Amino acid sequence: MKRWSLVLATMLVLVMSTNVFAVEVEGDAYIGVYSKYLWRGYDLSDGEAVLQGGMDLSAYGFTVSYWSNYQISDGDSPELESGEITETDIIIDYTFDATEMLSVSVGNLHYYYNSTGSDDELYLGFAVDTLLAPEFYTYYAWDVEDDSGMDGLFFTLGVSHELEPCENVLVGLGALVGYNQENPLVGDYSNFHNAELTVSADYALNDNWSITGGLLYSDALTDDAEDEGVEDEVVGSLDVTFAF
Repeated sequence: MKRWSLVLATMLVLVMSTNVFAVEVEGDAYIGVYSKYLWRGYDLSDGEAVLQGGMDLSAYGFTVSYWSNYQISDGDSPELESGEITETDIIIDYTFDATEMLSVSVGNLHYYYNSTGSDDELYLGFAVDTLLAPEFYTYYAWDVEDDSGMDGLFFTLGVSHELEPCENVLVGLGALVGYNQENPLVGDYSNFHNAELTVSADYALNDNWSITGGLLYSDALTDDAEDEGVEDEVVGSLDVTFAF
């Protein structure tokens, strides 16, 4: 898996730098340190710090993304060994403007885990260019490794707002609510799942490089989510991004 990941990353860099297909490609590459790996309210790194990095390539509304999570310290679980890439995601997305205010995104998330195989989720999202920039996403788990035969949905509704207190600094505020409908990647129940509050500060070093510090708070919204292991969590992060 590590070798495959390296080959894919190299291919993406070559596409970016050589303009193989004679199309204008935009994108970014980033890496950051996080106090833990939190996904939909679940602590997936046993509370240990992680490195997360990836790359996005976009052209004509299509985006291909590569992302990996690297465990810095040993977790309590045997599969969370320090120095290991515990998860790699490949995302294919197509986003278009349906109206002047409404954009639509469709795509697939492929999750590959170092110890348990892989899962897939299709998604459909809507973003409205208005006050608080609301976004609504639906995720459908269609290829799940656990052989339970289950499929299900997960919904998120988020809002955000950006402030520019001074030159080269952008502050972001956000809130998100998740609802689970027997999605096997989340839990065997239908109810509200978790809520998240985020704050970030982005400092642009120049036209290409930026540094972003972030803070995320997440908590369970229902007893069903708590029974699945969702607790109140705080995550701090620091990212460096190169945009091209």
